[in-house]
Amino acid sequence: QVQLVESGGGLVQAGGSLRLSCAASGSIFSINDMGWYRQAPGKQRELVAGITTGSSRNYADSVKGRFTISRDYAQNTVYLQMNSLKVEDTAVYYCNAHARPNSWSRPRDYWGQGTQVTVSS
Repeated sequence: QVQLVESGGGLVQAGGSLRLSCAASGSIFSINDMGWYRQAPGKQRELVAGITTGSSRNYADSVKGRFTISRDYAQNTVYLQMNSLKVEDTAVYYCNAHARPNSWSRPRDYWGQGTQVTVSS
């Protein structure tokens, strides 16, 4: 199976920056789209940013111009550079990969364990 491990979360003051990383490992035949989601207390999980195999990117309106998603295809790693952080960016951030663990499997979603990002005022 595909395992996703996130790192880079933490506590930062408003206006600061953080960089999240997510490395995929395990049995990997192919990875299609990768992305970052977040879930704040009492709210539903939402897409923050996504990146396709062709490097097309999409962002939630709330983070456009502040966050940048990138990907190292050779290392099966996705990054999220977060600048100008706001208090409302506080959430658990989850890495997602749409992947196939082997050639006979259909692609499915895999999730990391989540990393906490807390932005203080």
